[in-house]
Amino acid sequence: MTHWVHNLDPVIFQIAGPLAVRWYGIAYLLGFLGGYILLLRASKRGEFQVPKKELSNFIVWLAIGGVFLGGRLGYVLFYSFETFIRDPLFALRIWEGGMASHGGMIGVLLVLLCYAHRHKHSFWNLADNLAAVAPVGLFFGRVANFINGELWGRPTSVPWAVIFPQAGDAVPTPRHPSQLYEAFGEGLVLFIVLQLIRRTKWGQRNGAVSAGFLILYAAARIGAECFREPDAGYALYLDWITKGQLYSAVMVLAAISIMVAKKLYRRGVVTE
Repeated sequence: MTHWVHNLDPVIFQIAGPLAVRWYGIAYLLGFLGGYILLLRASKRGEFQVPKKELSNFIVWLAIGGVFLGGRLGYVLFYSFETFIRDPLFALRIWEGGMASHGGMIGVLLVLLCYAHRHKHSFWNLADNLAAVAPVGLFFGRVANFINGELWGRPTSVPWAVIFPQAGDAVPTPRHPSQLYEAFGEGLVLFIVLQLIRRTKWGQRNGAVSAGFLILYAAARIGAECFREPDAGYALYLDWITKGQLYSAVMVLAAISIMVAKKLYRRGVVTE
């Protein structure tokens, strides 16, 4: 069976030196644009406390302070700490790639806490609405991972397997396109399910959509990691669990904490 060989160019066009317009950047742009449009609609309906005049500023804070800074620091600290110790300037060379979704989520959480306090908004209103639209950005981000030919899957013989030259295999090896699995699970499916949840009485409680996001994202990520090639040298714990799965398990614990704190396990109880 002949498998497709990945030959997509991550660069759309070069500007100068390391500066270039890349599909990864376009993916971030589409993710933030999609989130902005959905949050704007929620704001107009009175479901989201950030008014239209504040929304652009809110998105900028999320993008810079949350996603980019948090995502980059998360990658450096969670996945490439040894490289950072040897070469501290590695943290600044963002054109070489390296963003961690778990780090981005921590960064977003910190931005939400600060923004809600400063502007006197409900933290849970901000968090629940953002959780409902976050899968849009996750979807485009995983598609960009596929275009970049990074985070490839494990060897397989399935008909839709892809040969990734970037993997450096001595012999061309078909692999799972795990990036697309994650785009489907963490992006499309998660978005649809969260939209359904937020339309239920349970989903309208403070913290419900946030808890749902944490659990469902963790489940999708843990499942997808079974098909994704672990990063060489440091990704496995106890020879069977990856760092991504471990961090996702912590997200489940965080979701359970939210459900207990907000009494989401009780029927008919609405918390403020």
